[in-house]
Amino acid sequence: MKNKLKIYRAMYNLTQEDLAKKLGVSRQTIIAIEKGKYDPSLKLAFKIAKFFGVKIEDIFIYEKDE
Repeated sequence: MKNKLKIYRAMYNLTQEDLAKKLGVSRQTIIAIEKGKYDPSLKLAFKIAKFFGVKIEDIFIYEKDE
């Protein structure tokens, strides 16, 4: 799934490690999400969106063919 996580992380001047700690996940999870190699659970997607104060669809882009 495409996403704008890296953009939001940069806007908040956070490293992957910083964001991972704040969300309670590993740095590898953040890396995989940013690269589109891993789709987060719905719970984690909500947690990420809430952290940045936006809607899930502002960060994660659903494409019908996925």
